Amino acid sequence: MDSQAVKTLFYASLESKGFCFYKATNGIKRHLAVDTLGFPFFSHCTKANVCDDQGLIEMLSVNIDYFKSKPVNIPKITILVDNGYHPKQLEEALKKIYPAIITKIKFQLSPKPSKTQKNKEGKTGFVPVRARWVIERTNSWMERCKSLVKNFERTLDHATTKLNLCFVRLMLKRLATG
Repeated sequence: MDSQAVKTLFYASLESKGFCFYKATNGIKRHLAVDTLGFPFFSHCTKANVCDDQGLIEMLSVNIDYFKSKPVNIPKITILVDNGYHPKQLEEALKKIYPAIITKIKFQLSPKPSKTQKNKEGKTGFVPVRARWVIERTNSWMERCKSLVKNFERTLDHATTKLNLCFVRLMLKRLATG
């Protein structure tokens, strides 16, 4: 799971805009959950000033029926998050919404290479992490949709729908060529 801050154009409503200080962006945040191939599982749009943890909680609570219908005897779903998320706080907040969710999911921070590991491999600067690369590739797929480069929508619901339509188009193209 990851989030992406996107600039919003001037005609968006004030209820759908926020300012993300971390990414210095005035607009919205797109929260994505993808599978191991990078295809979307869940998506949700919030104001840019909503923290990543809160956006993730909103996204999972909107889609809580998926977790309610999942049998308990199936292994837990591992949700890989980057170091901007706080797994313990996420678990506590989700327990309040649906107490049995912790028997069905677990959060895991993605590994971050240390300086000594980078030095051993002879690498410096940014080093891509294999597991994190999946969500980053999905974000780049979104950037190919010209209508998603910036947020042109007036409401957050419309922005989420536009995001979902982009992924439907992407998956249909993959099915047609395969």
